[in-house]
Amino acid sequence: MSPDLNLLRMFLAVAEAASFRAAADALGVTRSAVSQGIRRLEDGLGVALVQRSTRSVRLTEAGERLHRQVAGPLRTVDAALEEAVDDGPPRGLLRVSVSSIAERFLSGPFVAGFAQAYPGIVLDVTVSDDPVDLVAAGFDAGVQLGEVIEQDMVAVPLTGPQRQLAVAAPEYIAAHGTPRHPRDLVQHRCIGWRPAPDTAPYRWEFSEDGREFAVDVAPQVTTNDLRVMLTTALSGGGITFGLEENFRDWVQAGRLVPMLQDYLPPFAGFFLYFPNRHNQPRKLRALVEHVRAFRERE
Repeated sequence: MSPDLNLLRMFLAVAEAASFRAAADALGVTRSAVSQGIRRLEDGLGVALVQRSTRSVRLTEAGERLHRQVAGPLRTVDAALEEAVDDGPPRGLLRVSVSSIAERFLSGPFVAGFAQAYPGIVLDVTVSDDPVDLVAAGFDAGVQLGEVIEQDMVAVPLTGPQRQLAVAAPEYIAAHGTPRHPRDLVQHRCIGWRPAPDTAPYRWEFSEDGREFAVDVAPQVTTNDLRVMLTTALSGGGITFGLEENFRDWVQAGRLVPMLQDYLPPFAGFFLYFPNRHNQPRKLRALVEHVRAFRERE
């Protein structure tokens, strides 16, 4: 069988949205049209691809295999068709997965500048710290620290080197003192970060004489939200730990005091990354150009 590419696109939308209604909205068609299209694809292949219930849609084992096999090639075909027939400004939906600590991307000017430069592109930003397979999840690109990006991805620098900082409010330091060595942190009230409720708090990493080590602080306050970490530290709630650029304004204003800086060397920063394909969509190339231009202006 040679299925209609439109049916495969419909299947891809259902697989990535895990919902017939959401897929229909994304495609601009009715839910009934999506349901009938998936049924025609299943009938043509002679295998069930989707398990339906009143509350959820889940891929069968055959559906998962088909999704893995067609997601990348189908996007390559769509990019090639777009390139062949469209010489106008870039347009379309561009989905990007962004780490919650990627302040340069999320702070406002970057996204606002992109929207102004490319009015035909609809930018859909998902902020998440969960590991993500860009192709399987339907993202065009991601923004993440270089150290966690897979080597088979194309990576374009979004920032220069980054650095972690341990910081606290002057009021906390006046009451409890300053740790002289990272291991002294276990004696302090700490504000930690975790990516999800069922995961352990992030270990605070340091370096001494070229040797890296981590300190397992026992945070009294733990959260997955940078704002909670920041506001608690600003209120004198303890020492917190994160990227320097997330604390820079408060440090410059004297409301947070950095500490243990001799144990915190710089490391590779954030990158825009995406799968290595022969035909990249014009909308993705526009984002890459915006990243490079944004860095040049800094």
